[in-house]
Amino acid sequence: MAQNYTEPSKKIYWKDYVKNIPDDDYFFFRSCIRQTFFPGAEQAFLFILKNHLHKNYFDDPRLTTCTGIGYHSDIIPLETLHTLIARHFSIMNESGYSNLIISCVTTFGVMTEVLNTWHEFPETLEKTRKNLLKTTGRTFELPKAIAHASDIIYLYKDEIGKQLVYQLVNKETSEPLKVVDHVGCHYSKIFPHHGIGGAEFPKVLSEIIKAWGGEVIDYPERRHCCGFGFRQYLIKESRGYSLSHAQIKFESMQPYHPDFILTNCPGCNMFMDRWQYVIQETAGKVYSSDGNGIPVLSYEELAALLLGYDPIQIGLFMHQTEVLPLLEKLGIQFDKNEYSKLRAESHHNTKISR
Repeated sequence: MAQNYTEPSKKIYWKDYVKNIPDDDYFFFRSCIRQTFFPGAEQAFLFILKNHLHKNYFDDPRLTTCTGIGYHSDIIPLETLHTLIARHFSIMNESGYSNLIISCVTTFGVMTEVLNTWHEFPETLEKTRKNLLKTTGRTFELPKAIAHASDIIYLYKDEIGKQLVYQLVNKETSEPLKVVDHVGCHYSKIFPHHGIGGAEFPKVLSEIIKAWGGEVIDYPERRHCCGFGFRQYLIKESRGYSLSHAQIKFESMQPYHPDFILTNCPGCNMFMDRWQYVIQETAGKVYSSDGNGIPVLSYEELAALLLGYDPIQIGLFMHQTEVLPLLEKLGIQFDKNEYSKLRAESHHNTKISR
């Protein structure tokens, strides 16, 4: 009797954490950050969509940045942001696709914020329609569905799992690899009902890890921000705040000896990868027992690796924190000499550009 009474309550409670993810016909919105720092990730995602999941998508070259970084840094006014997002929706309408799939977590947060604003304040939607028509001659309709690209990998994690060449298992010990998941704040915290599991139980990455044979590691600062913060990083004098936030996370996860960190945000991915390099260079501190640091991968990179893609082709040599120890644990076969050569060239060019 008690079980029958409590079960409906559980269903009502968990319905807030269930997300309707479109299953095909995607209009893909790229990330300006991801293309800059990890250019192979998005191409791997699209290749997986087409060749492993057999899904339709449209990748339009006319799209531009969502201006999310400019908006969160108080450079781009809200009204301008609304008009730019409306232009992207208009281009999507022309394609005939209506399921918007977004690569960047910041773009995902910005677009959910814009859609929520238009819903709560209809007058802002009408003003945006007028602004877009006046400036570009365009009209637009809203997306039928909106999802982050990691939602798609989550949705098809089991189907992908059946095609994996490698598992998240140490080839030498046969033990599951220990993985730290880091879900971007703009995915799970701005509008929690748009993210799988919300802000309290975000499982978009943890369920992928478990489905592919890994062990999810919990630790005190698991949901702590990576430290990007836009304003903190863009102002050079304030970058210490950004660095200190990332350092808090690394120090908290270190005792659990994770094999790597998995992210779904290009900003988080870049900062957690490169702040480790900064800390090592400035303080001589390394957060792994092998002296290389903790590798940081995106969900696209991980899926591609386990499906047997060449680490060089997906650009893993561009990571600041060495990924090679992880590749060896997984038993992945590739040209290590070519990888090392490209990594050295990439890091040399990075230092010159600083």
